[in-house]
Amino acid sequence: MSTEARSARRAHQFGRLFIYGSLIALAIFYLMPLWVMIVTSLKSLDEIYSGSFIGLPQAITFEAWEKAWGQACIGTACDGLRPYFVNSLLMVIPAVALSTAIGAINGYILTKWRFPGANFVFGLMLFGCFLPFQAVILPMAQLLGSLRLSGTIPGLVLVHTVYGISFTTLFFRNYFITIPDELTRAAQIDGAGFFRIFFSVMLPAALPIIVVSCIWQFTQIWNDFLFGVSFTAGQSSPITVALNNIVNVTMGRKQYNVDMAAAMIAAIPTLVVYIVAGRYFVRGLTAGAVKG
Repeated sequence: MSTEARSARRAHQFGRLFIYGSLIALAIFYLMPLWVMIVTSLKSLDEIYSGSFIGLPQAITFEAWEKAWGQACIGTACDGLRPYFVNSLLMVIPAVALSTAIGAINGYILTKWRFPGANFVFGLMLFGCFLPFQAVILPMAQLLGSLRLSGTIPGLVLVHTVYGISFTTLFFRNYFITIPDELTRAAQIDGAGFFRIFFSVMLPAALPIIVVSCIWQFTQIWNDFLFGVSFTAGQSSPITVALNNIVNVTMGRKQYNVDMAAAMIAAIPTLVVYIVAGRYFVRGLTAGAVKG
């Protein structure tokens, strides 16, 4: 092997080593908070105050997890995160399903059943993606009061469904526009109507973007705090509000292990969703970009 070839090979190996080393260092840096949360939640309170947050626990205990799940005091109640976890499930599942379904129909209409002013309507809906949460709190509160849904889980479902329609419509519209119009025309010639084309032609082809929409909406809704604290109260609160209440409890010594365990419990659903379906999320985001 010539000197030039050896030099090039060494340079290539050094470049790979530098790239992988940098990636590993960045991964460790970004995973450090997760590590601190996990190890702290597995320590006793005495060990935390006498040691450090980063070190491994001397004796692993799940007492903090038990307190966070079912015994930690939230205000005057000591029922932990369990009922609020259920509240979030009761909120996120119908809200994701409704916003995704409505967004799919909207995207289908805006691309395959175009009408005068369709682009203007889409522009108005797209504008909704840029509205901050704070801008809609007051009108949403008035609407929920008029519908007698204030402070309830169904009211929160309505809020998240309405707010998420702009995003899901954007996803499905940009995806459906890449599907050839010849497919819908052929279905119409065969006698298929509006809903038959939607369910038999469009939805089967839209699985990647359905996954994207569901993951996006699930993450946004599950992690939301502002709508939850604004439109619910007491036992109707979602898990993010309950987590905030647990962390802000100041009776005696600060229970860092319970706080970390509660934060992990609140984060587990979104972690599971991204671990299980993360690759489908990336595929769905890029699917529409490479068609047409």
